[in-house]
Amino acid sequence: MPPAAGGGLAGSELRPRKGRCGSQAARAAGRDVTTAAATARSPKRPAPPSSRRFEAAGRWALLALVTLTSFATRFHRLDQPPHICWDETHFGKMGSYYINRTFFFDVHPPLGKMLIGLAGYLSGYDGTFLFQKPGDNYEHHSYMGMRGFCAFLGAMLVPLAYLIVLELSRSLPAALLTAAFLTFDTGCLTLSQYILLDPILMFFIMAAMLSMVKYNSCANRPFSAPWWFWLSLTGINLAGALGVKFVGLFIILQVGWNTLSDLWHLFGDLSLSMATLGKHLTARILCLILLPLALYTATYAVHFMVLNRSGPGDGFFSSAFQARLSGNNLHNASIPEHLAYGSVITVKNLRMAVGYLHSHRHFYPEGVGARQQQVTTYLHKDYNNLWIIKKHNSNSDPLDPSLPVEFVRHGDIIRLEHKETSRNLHSHYHEAPLTRKHYQVTGYGINGSGDSNDFWRIEVINRKFGNRVKVLRSRIRLVHLVTGCVLGSSGKVLPKWGWEQLEVTCTPYLKETLSSIWNVEDHINPKLPNISLDVLRPSFPEIMLESHMVMIRGNNGLKPKDNEFTSKPWHWPINFQGLRFSGVNDTDFRVYLLGNPVVWWLNLLSLALYILSASIFAVAVQRGVRLPAEVKGLSQVLLRGGGQLLLGWMMHYFPFFLMGRVLYFHHYFPAMLFSSMLTGLLWDTLLRLSAWSLASYPLARCVHTLGILSLLLGTAYSFYLFHPLAYGMVGPLAQDPRSPMAGLRWLESWDF
Repeated sequence: MPPAAGGGLAGSELRPRKGRCGSQAARAAGRDVTTAAATARSPKRPAPPSSRRFEAAGRWALLALVTLTSFATRFHRLDQPPHICWDETHFGKMGSYYINRTFFFDVHPPLGKMLIGLAGYLSGYDGTFLFQKPGDNYEHHSYMGMRGFCAFLGAMLVPLAYLIVLELSRSLPAALLTAAFLTFDTGCLTLSQYILLDPILMFFIMAAMLSMVKYNSCANRPFSAPWWFWLSLTGINLAGALGVKFVGLFIILQVGWNTLSDLWHLFGDLSLSMATLGKHLTARILCLILLPLALYTATYAVHFMVLNRSGPGDGFFSSAFQARLSGNNLHNASIPEHLAYGSVITVKNLRMAVGYLHSHRHFYPEGVGARQQQVTTYLHKDYNNLWIIKKHNSNSDPLDPSLPVEFVRHGDIIRLEHKETSRNLHSHYHEAPLTRKHYQVTGYGINGSGDSNDFWRIEVINRKFGNRVKVLRSRIRLVHLVTGCVLGSSGKVLPKWGWEQLEVTCTPYLKETLSSIWNVEDHINPKLPNISLDVLRPSFPEIMLESHMVMIRGNNGLKPKDNEFTSKPWHWPINFQGLRFSGVNDTDFRVYLLGNPVVWWLNLLSLALYILSASIFAVAVQRGVRLPAEVKGLSQVLLRGGGQLLLGWMMHYFPFFLMGRVLYFHHYFPAMLFSSMLTGLLWDTLLRLSAWSLASYPLARCVHTLGILSLLLGTAYSFYLFHPLAYGMVGPLAQDPRSPMAGLRWLESWDF
């Protein structure tokens, strides 16, 4: 039966790797598949050199066309709107912080923000725009460099996807379909045109995927220059993906799975010596583990070196961390190293964004525990954060020059007297204001005189009994002597009567958590010699570890803002609800993040079709069914190439179901890239199978060609209909029958 024409056929090119297949039977099988697919692709006579050169020129011309179309759509109206859109307020501001070298806190690793800041700096942006809220006009500030950088990487997604599918399928029509799906997707277009991390993350994910399939294709030439190049480039791109967002871990898992599978097959090749296997293992450890780790660590070294000035992120980090920041009150400070009785101190909670132990002259209101002085935590420096540390059983003044210095040690029973009000830190069996089954913490007594409920045992975490308490470095717990509870902060915001500061409680549950661990920050004691805090400054590994702990806690603790649209993972593949980037009414310039529904619903259908068709082929192969040469080649494309893409989609989608943090629609777009590539590969393969099943050669050619053209034209036309979502809309909302978008609101949940 005559084969379908057009593009190259893939199964043919997926020949067995020489390094893996030691047996003659395997090599013979590989030759059979290659020969059969080559026969399916070409006439009996080999093509002349001029024809091959023409075909190669055509491939490059098509890649150039795809790339130019992608750049044209991404850079069209890039300056619109000339105001902050959605999360530009965060990432543009962080780019400014890098230019100003001001320290800040974010839940994502630093590489993406550093690149945005660098793009702004190189394009003439001076870092003075405040990026306060969405809708603020950029005015005279240069913002196009940062948008242009993100648009450039967003435009590169299309040629990268084109090359990945071409490598997996050896089919130009499949690659062209994929490029069209991504070029004409309004969602990918919108995400690429603004100062966001998403296009940077997706660029590194796709570049890592392309590098991986390229080094897979070099498996019959191990340790050659191209093999080393693509293997090393895979590691570099893995470091880039993880350096932008922690979800870059998903592409690392995919490459890791591919690597383990590769090594397992090599291990089964008895023609390879153990020395050769060792070289393969060493190469992958060097390029896919050590190289990415070195680059990832280097980004943090640059991050900490550039951001050396105190800024809005200080309060999220430990006192020792803050001591390294220029402009912070702890920077270049000299204070006593060890805590002694009579010292005036501030006590900081180690939980992120909780702050300092604080009290003030206001009492708890009637009906909220005992009507005694409030004790809270407060994020900012304040005189009401100062406490005097005293012995529990003595009222003598420890600062009396005639008395010797007595250091505070692990296990001591102490009393903390609030310096401004002279009331002691106190707890009792009354319930806390907001947290049930926790005890209330108050300020109690007159001029330091109280009762036994003012006594606390100080414990240094991971230290032996008798050790001194160090400023900044010692992690301490305060255990209430009478009730046995532990001083901590719930992190809950008190009502207006508590000045919207955070609740402090004494928890009877003794499980060690960061909310119940503190450290001493400020320390004043005239009887003790001062030391420079440079001695206590943490090392780079300690800084990096703390930074990761703070980021992970911040990520897990993300909550939606007021009036913010969040979504659930099951919403995403069906394009259930978009995300408003700009504008809320008919007078605003409105941009709405929503995937092209034709592309997205075709992707959803294709996932189901792929699972069905791949299952049929897998069963047929497993049962030893003899397939015609061309069908066998197509089945290999579907199972091997399509399997890689399905795994990519699953890796970048299903983990979100396990996350407890707030989720948004844009989190699905890395998975959407893989589903679009799978759709392009699947439909080209299905159309070829349909053409092969027909008897007439001209009819076969028409079926495949018309099918590809229909998909291309349908995708382009749907983009024509929905492009205002990305490029901006003005006028009546889609709910209004007069709106030009009224007929395109196919789902009630679409709010444009």
